[in-house]
Amino acid sequence: MRIFSGIQPTGQKHLGNYVGAIRQYVEGQDRGDAIYCIVDLHAITVPYDPAELRTNVYDTTAVLLAAGLDPERCTLFRQGDVTEHTQLCWLLSSVTAHGDLNRMTQFKEKAAKQRELVSVGLFLYPVLQAADVLAYRADEVPVGEDQRQHIELMRDIAERFNDRYGETLVVPRHRIPEIGGRVMDLQSPDTKMSTTFGSEQGTLYIRDSDKAMTTKIMRAVTDSGSDVVRGPGKAGISNLIEVLSVLRGVAPEDVERDFADAQYGDFKKAVAATVVEHLAPIRDRYQELQADPARLEEVLQAGAGQARSIASETLADVRERMGVGPPG
Repeated sequence: MRIFSGIQPTGQKHLGNYVGAIRQYVEGQDRGDAIYCIVDLHAITVPYDPAELRTNVYDTTAVLLAAGLDPERCTLFRQGDVTEHTQLCWLLSSVTAHGDLNRMTQFKEKAAKQRELVSVGLFLYPVLQAADVLAYRADEVPVGEDQRQHIELMRDIAERFNDRYGETLVVPRHRIPEIGGRVMDLQSPDTKMSTTFGSEQGTLYIRDSDKAMTTKIMRAVTDSGSDVVRGPGKAGISNLIEVLSVLRGVAPEDVERDFADAQYGDFKKAVAATVVEHLAPIRDRYQELQADPARLEEVLQAGAGQARSIASETLADVRERMGVGPPG
């Protein structure tokens, strides 16, 4: 089985990235041929600073390695280094419906927040994302809940291509965690935790100090009640229950049972202790790795070479099927 997923190099990585995606990446190394991509081309679809983008690519690489990705057990590379992605994107755009892209929720949300130019790149984002995955004929795509719509479009594109040109592309399936697929902002639990659009106090960064992590969780917005249970009107406490559930590897019902007699303060202390236990070693290792950008670049270049060897075969097959270029 081949696994593929991409992660944006935008800002600092946070608890939501770790719970919803990075943990799945690490586990994927034991389940199949794992390929992971830092999607710098996706990051340029909104206003950005070029120097900051390069820094963020290394930052993200360091976080992934610190969390447990092993270049000997997976392929890790920078999207912009493998030109097959953009070539395949253009070819796949010919079997992508304009109406489907118009319905993409993330495009509407991000476009509404842009004060200046809303780029065509932002509109075509899902097609490039489809090319990212389909180039590797991946069977499985580990993502967060917010990417479900994009994966469905990706499947539609692959099926439409195969119907029109013959069986060429693998139709991938998503792998979305049942619990923790969408970690919410600690100060605004009705919105997803986000580096770009979230609040500073509501976003728990992987490189936060132990004290900062604990303080943010202790100040997390909950509700006027006192019962540690999920339910309507309890978005904040439900979010913390899911986080603790994922990190402890137990069901949310087990968390509710364990804290049936606890007050919110004691429960938050337990959540904070567990988060620090999991993230502090990653943070410390990240700081070591982040200080050696040359080593990080070596990892990315080696991964790009491995990725190109796979993606080039898919691109050649797609071009041949579509009649693009000289006959094979």
